[in-house]
Amino acid sequence: METREYRPLSALDVVDFFWRWRKWLIGITLLAGLVGFVASMPIFMKPKYKATHVFYPSKNASIADALLQDANQRQKDPLEFGEEEQAEQALQVLQSSELMSRLVRNFNLMKHYKIDAANEAYPQTALQNKIDENISFSRTRYLSIKIDVLDEDAEMAARIANGIAALYDSVKTEIQQQIAVPALKIVERNLQAKRDQIANVRDEMRKLGEMGITNYEEQSRAIAEEIYKAQAGGRNDKVKELLEDQKNLAQNGGAWMSLNEKIKLEEEKESDINAMYEKRKIDVQEKLSHKFTVSAAVKAERKAWPVRRLIVLLSMLAGFGFCTVSLLIFDFYRFRKQNPSVQ
Repeated sequence: METREYRPLSALDVVDFFWRWRKWLIGITLLAGLVGFVASMPIFMKPKYKATHVFYPSKNASIADALLQDANQRQKDPLEFGEEEQAEQALQVLQSSELMSRLVRNFNLMKHYKIDAANEAYPQTALQNKIDENISFSRTRYLSIKIDVLDEDAEMAARIANGIAALYDSVKTEIQQQIAVPALKIVERNLQAKRDQIANVRDEMRKLGEMGITNYEEQSRAIAEEIYKAQAGGRNDKVKELLEDQKNLAQNGGAWMSLNEKIKLEEEKESDINAMYEKRKIDVQEKLSHKFTVSAAVKAERKAWPVRRLIVLLSMLAGFGFCTVSLLIFDFYRFRKQNPSVQ
């Protein structure tokens, strides 16, 4: 049996193929476009509206450090936009389970997304899929954070987007409070301990005061002058009395001077701790926003999904591709059947 090999396809073969099957190709492509047009109608695909909230995360972590220090000592400007690190931290907070759980609770998303917890086998999984489908967070090229929300209700989409931004502020504040509150208590305990220590030193100095020692240096100088005057006046009894006072002062004066130096040092330490306490108290009691809103979400006037033109175009391309492949296979098998000797 004589066998022949296939000859390479030429451009004329390709043109011939599409010309021979032009009616089928055009018909199937138009039919696919029609199917895409009908399938994208609101009765089959509920239109969704898009709302976007854009903000810059701030760099301030401590309100006291940002506001109460001198400009030369200030580590961060509270009005400065965050950089890449703050943008990444903001994305982590936005995707946290704490923020998502509050979002679900605040907007009753289980009911809004029509998820029946009683009859749904995996209601939490279904809810998470809906959230992933309709809510997204991204970082822009300018290091701002963009919150995109799709929803069948345009007003609800804007409310959710703005609500997420508000939750970001409160959740990040609470995260910082997890450190700020214990830090305040630690500084408060240290401050109280230092004040107790100073009170003990003052009690000891008070006891020395009861013994007649109130200021060693001034008293020592004054007694020396009185002794000189008494000796000059020949008042021996007075000299004897003053010498006893001088002896008592010499015996306890060292303790007074030591306590006096100690209390000065401890009061300086108390002043530093008290300044730290005031800062930590401000961090706990006062609040600053952790974001600079660039563009708040507003109610959209036009639907964002589905994009009918895109669906029709993709449907036509898919129909054209499917029809082409099917006709190529059909031509191949028909040729092999008519020419069994060709290899």
